[in-house]
Amino acid sequence: MRAGYALFASQPMPWFTWAMCISLFLMLASFTPPIGPIFFVGLMPTVTVMTLSAARFAESGQKLVPAMWTHPLKRPGVFKRLSGIGALYVGLSLLAGLIAFVPFLGELTTAMEAVVAADGNAVAEVTLLLDAMRTPLIIFAVLYVLVATLFWFTPPLVALNDVPLRQALFFSLLACWRNKWAFAIYGIVWGGVFLAIDLLGTLLAGIGLSSQLVGMLQVPLNIILGAVLYCSFYANYTTVFGIERAQAQDPL
Repeated sequence: MRAGYALFASQPMPWFTWAMCISLFLMLASFTPPIGPIFFVGLMPTVTVMTLSAARFAESGQKLVPAMWTHPLKRPGVFKRLSGIGALYVGLSLLAGLIAFVPFLGELTTAMEAVVAADGNAVAEVTLLLDAMRTPLIIFAVLYVLVATLFWFTPPLVALNDVPLRQALFFSLLACWRNKWAFAIYGIVWGGVFLAIDLLGTLLAGIGLSSQLVGMLQVPLNIILGAVLYCSFYANYTTVFGIERAQAQDPL
C-alpha cells in the first residue's frame, strides 16, 4: 500500500484521471446488463496491463501522458492475447457461477417465488431466500478466488514478459499460493479501508449532512483510493516476481 501511495503521489492527477475513467466504465457497464458487466470483466486484463505500463513509466521518473497507457498494446499480437485472456476469464467465472448455483436452482426458485407471492410482507420469505443463497454464494466465492489467482498476474506476464499463456497461468497460481497470507492481509486491509469510507459517509449523513454533500465528499475520495489501489498492483507484480527497480528504468 505504501508503494502504491508513493507511486500515486508522484503524479496524482494522471492517476486520478485514470481511476475516474475506470469508475465511469464500471458505472456504464452496470447500466447495461448482462453485456456490460461481461464486457467489463473481459477487458480487465487489458486494463491491468495498461495500468502497469503507466506505472513503469512513472517509476522511471517520466511525466505520464496518455500514450504511456497504450504503449504495450502497440506491440503486434498483444491486444489479441489479452482479449483471449479476458474471454477465458469470463468463461471460467461463468462456469464457477454455474457450478455454484445450478445444483441449488430448485431451492432458490422456490424461495424467490415465495418472496414474490408475499407481496411486500416478506420478512420470513426474504430470510428463507438469504438462507437458500448462502451455500451457493460460499461455493462461488471459493471457486472465484481460485479463478482470480489464475489470472492475477497472467496479463502482465503474457503482455510484458512474453510468457506463454499456460505457463503464465501456472506462475500466477503458484505466486498467489506462495504469498497467500500476504495477499489475504492485503485484501482485508483494502476491504477495511473502503468499508471505513462507507461508514464515514453514513456517519456524516447521520449528523445531518445532506446526501448530496456526502456523495460529493465520498466520490473523489473513493476514486483516489482506487487510484492508489491500482498503483499498488504494480508494487505487487514487481515484488512477487523480483523485478528490480533498475529493470523498470527502461520501460517495456
